Amino acid sequence: MAENTFPEDLRAAQLRLHQATAELAGLVRSLPWSVEPHEGWPGAEHPHTGRTAGGRPSSPGWSEREKVAVDRLRAECLALSEAVATHPYWAEVAREDVVAARTELKAATRPAAAPAPDVTPAA
Repeated sequence: MAENTFPEDLRAAQLRLHQATAELAGLVRSLPWSVEPHEGWPGAEHPHTGRTAGGRPSSPGWSEREKVAVDRLRAECLALSEAVATHPYWAEVAREDVVAARTELKAATRPAAAPAPDVTPAA
């Protein structure tokens, strides 16, 4: 795949999209499972193993502040996705090369993954 020279504003928008998507995913993972308060439900006991599967604990729901934060990040992700997808640069790329170029842009702007922790194997 040929190296593309992406405009700086396109690179910045794609980088921020990666960051905002990660922020949104992290925020949602940290919140209670139900947006609104919910009593939850018990799991079902497996007839042969006796293990309980399924079910959910009660959820206090999300606070108004949490709802606003999620909505803000979702709106930012949507706006950034639109800005990247409709950037004028894509009109300059040959139609058959657009998918490869978009993949290259994503890879070039994706923040490096955190290094794996040094793990000692269990005895």
